[in-house]
Amino acid sequence: MAGDISVKVTGSGSFLPGAPVPFDEIDRVLGEITEAPEKVLRWMRRIRPVMKEMLDIKQYHYAIDPVTREFTEDNVTMAVKAAKRALDMAAHPAADVELIAYGSAHMDQMPTPSVRIQEMLGIDRCAELSIHANCTSAYKALLLAHDLIRNGRYRNALVLSSSISSSELRAEYYNQPLIRKEDVFLRWFLCDGAGALFLEGRDTAEPGLYITHTYMESAGGNKPSCMGNRRPAYWLSPRIEYEKGYHHLAQMFQEQLRAHFHDPDGTVFVKGLRRMIDAYGIDLAHLRYFQVNLPSKHIADLVMEECAGLGIPADSLYTSMSGTGYPGPPMAFMCLDSILRDEKLCGGDLILSFVTEVSKFMQAGYAMQYLA
Repeated sequence: MAGDISVKVTGSGSFLPGAPVPFDEIDRVLGEITEAPEKVLRWMRRIRPVMKEMLDIKQYHYAIDPVTREFTEDNVTMAVKAAKRALDMAAHPAADVELIAYGSAHMDQMPTPSVRIQEMLGIDRCAELSIHANCTSAYKALLLAHDLIRNGRYRNALVLSSSISSSELRAEYYNQPLIRKEDVFLRWFLCDGAGALFLEGRDTAEPGLYITHTYMESAGGNKPSCMGNRRPAYWLSPRIEYEKGYHHLAQMFQEQLRAHFHDPDGTVFVKGLRRMIDAYGIDLAHLRYFQVNLPSKHIADLVMEECAGLGIPADSLYTSMSGTGYPGPPMAFMCLDSILRDEKLCGGDLILSFVTEVSKFMQAGYAMQYLA
């Protein structure tokens, strides 16, 4: 019966483009901002060392050749490279894939990335989905794949996420005289990468890591958007977009963002996490790893202080961000890949993950448990 199907993670993979780039060399790869208003340039010089300390990211990865200024990868090629590693671990050829579920921050290609990935993997026919929902997109792709396998529609799924944030952060992308502080804030946060999982349905229990719960919600119905561009919901002339700076990716920072992230009864993040735990009755007694998909050690540490009230110990925090940078949505799968390849899981170990994105405070999470 469909209700008896469990969903096992049988493969995982990651891909990071280019050589590691230390924080102090970000501008060498992304290019110097030199034509922004003088007030913004002074702010950038002042805030850079503060961001270095707050983020605590030792190195980043970018799909840009720092000499030629050309891109070396795109979202599809990075996703395919992560997918091949996941398929290798699962010992399945690409032809076995029944469903591709792809999530990315935002996308405007036609045809959609999921079918481009299908083509590059040489899969003649399969089901596919493309989801764009900022940092929740990877979680939503996982949620759909989890449910579609559990209900018996598909036997397996390749779940992927990739992000080439550098394409919106390099100096050549901006109409520099129109740059505001919010437009360049993310240059110190984001980088490029991809992650993938291969999921399979199981009718009988066997050792391995199983998805027990997936969750999503939007908590921003009465909050302003704190991240995004200014494009309307229709196509504009690229020249008009550039001339008005509508394409710039902006994020609120400091007091503005804090005001909307912190409610009187707690942060949006922890309240959403509590709702997920309560909705599924998740038992934290066996929590081994808590993977917080947030872009800064400083923010993660603040959130962990509040999470202690839920029974989540500080030493359960798992992140590989310091060595990889923060590529956004795929970070969730990249951390899982790191756990599966580098850590030894024991029977009953619980992996819990949750994310809040700030374009409209969409939230998502998952729980996985290891069966010995």
